Amino acid sequence: MRGVAYGIGVGPGDPELMTLKAVRIIRACDVVAVPGDNPQHSRAYQITVTAVPELSRKKLVPLSAPMTRNRAQVEASAHKNAQLLEGLLDVGANVACLTLGDPTLYSTFTYLRRALEADGYRAEYVSGVPSFCAAAARLGVSLAEGDEALRVVPGDPETKDSPLTGTHVILKGGMRAREIAELLVRDGHEVYAVENCGMDDERVYRGLDEIPDRLGYLSLLIAR
Repeated sequence: MRGVAYGIGVGPGDPELMTLKAVRIIRACDVVAVPGDNPQHSRAYQITVTAVPELSRKKLVPLSAPMTRNRAQVEASAHKNAQLLEGLLDVGANVACLTLGDPTLYSTFTYLRRALEADGYRAEYVSGVPSFCAAAARLGVSLAEGDEALRVVPGDPETKDSPLTGTHVILKGGMRAREIAELLVRDGHEVYAVENCGMDDERVYRGLDEIPDRLGYLSLLIAR
């Protein structure tokens, strides 16, 4: 019987935010696939091994993925990674694919899952705590109240042309942090930012005056 590939969300950075289900499935899996060329250097691995120490004794498989918006390159990489995992699944091994945050939200596992399923293999999502929920809790602000809307958008150039109403979560906007924050304030929002939420090098920014021009990749902005 073929094994199953699980896309497991390990949360935003704090190992205590990993779900019981994530921990259980990682422990039960024969193989753990980790993003990047060196599994032990991966943020996802470093988070997980704190909550699941036996991870260090499991078979680890690195999954390289290009940091690009080129859809063809992303899908080609997913197909290559799928072929790598299929050899393990064919002999009955279950594979836990670690991913930061939640695997359904801007995750490369989505492309990997499609590639696996297209080849007739079974793949499943295991939810994790998304970064913006953890960041809101860290800031002590609510994301939505009553009939307020909540909109999650990527921090790409189109953000500046979007109608900024309700609460906004801007992911992947670190390279344009200050620019985006200024647009949000201009439209009457209170703006916050969190960098590396739940990690040892976490940084919290409250208000436009504190937000630098650029933030790291694992950053987000919340506008209320």
